[in-house]
This record gives sequence, structure tokens and C-alpha cells, in this order.
Amino acid sequence: QVRLVESGGGLVQAGGSLRLSCAASKSIFSMAAMGWYRQAPGNQRELVATIGSGGRNYADSVKGRFTISRDNARNTVYLQMNSLKPEDTAVYYCNANLVTPGGLRNDYWGQGTQVTVSS
Repeated sequence: QVRLVESGGGLVQAGGSLRLSCAASKSIFSMAAMGWYRQAPGNQRELVATIGSGGRNYADSVKGRFTISRDNARNTVYLQMNSLKPEDTAVYYCNANLVTPGGLRNDYWGQGTQVTVSS
């Protein structure tokens, strides 16, 4: 079974930092592109950052503040979040996506971790 388990969320003051971790199962980690999404109350889930063979990609709202990385030996992807703003408050979800030989995309999601930034 593919499993993604997030950790590292919490309450932080504006301007502070948090590092989120996503531990993934070996069955998917080496083959999939990994990413972080977030969803605030009343909003749609949005892309925060991705990392894959093609490099890294970030939402405009987090460029220069967030960094996504992965440790293949530990099957873990990280999201380092610096200079946090209240608007970053959301539930953050780890994502793994894999394109099948038939060209279809499979997405896997963690349960999410809450990040709350106070002003």
C-alpha cells in the first residue's frame, strides 16, 4: 500500500519557520514526483511546491520563502518554510503522483498537517 505521512506542522509566529516532513512508502517514492499542497478553510486545495526529475516548482506566493527537498535514502520529502505569513495558514498535504505506462496519472495523498501562523 502507498502511504504518505506528514509531520512538522504547528503554531508559529509570523516571520518564523517550520519544516514539514513527508515519509513515503518505498513502493512509490523513487518512481513518483512529490509535492506539497495546502488548503485553507473556504479555499480550494492549491499547489505549493513539487519536486521531480524535471526539477523544482513553486507557487508564486511562496517563491523565495519555501524550499522543497527530498532524501531518497529516507524516502522523505521536506518543505522548509521560512518567513511565514498568516496567509500561509492551512492544512498542508503531501502528494505523490505517478504516470502509468498507459499515460494515466495516479495521485496519492497524506492526511495533512495543520500549519497556523499568528500575526
